Amino acid sequence: MTASDTSITIARDAAKAAADKLAHDIVALDVSERLALADVFLIASAPSERQVNAIVDGIEEELAKQDLRPVRREGRSGGRWVLLDYSDIVIHVQHEEDRVFYALERLWKDCPVVDLQLEDAAAAASESE
Repeated sequence: MTASDTSITIARDAAKAAADKLAHDIVALDVSERLALADVFLIASAPSERQVNAIVDGIEEELAKQDLRPVRREGRSGGRWVLLDYSDIVIHVQHEEDRVFYALERLWKDCPVVDLQLEDAAAAASESE
């Protein structure tokens, strides 16, 4: 079983919103075969608590346009690691130091990486300028 097309599309939209807010090292992992509770983990990082919160705001604003709201949100007050749970998509926005320390990609290394098509979006944006 692999992540649904809907989950991948939402992850791509969230990743684009994160990239627009200058998130670093944006990665999506297809965890559907390992977890029953989610299809995709989206992981992004930022160099400061303020930037983590800005990225989270950007993601929530973008997904709200599609009438998507997180069923759970954790870590917002600290700004070091914010988790947004959209049921099939779980988004982790971490401070760079916490990302290195917790190494979620290493923990889920057996899961396939989802192509977020961020290069295509960046290329289209630069062509339109």
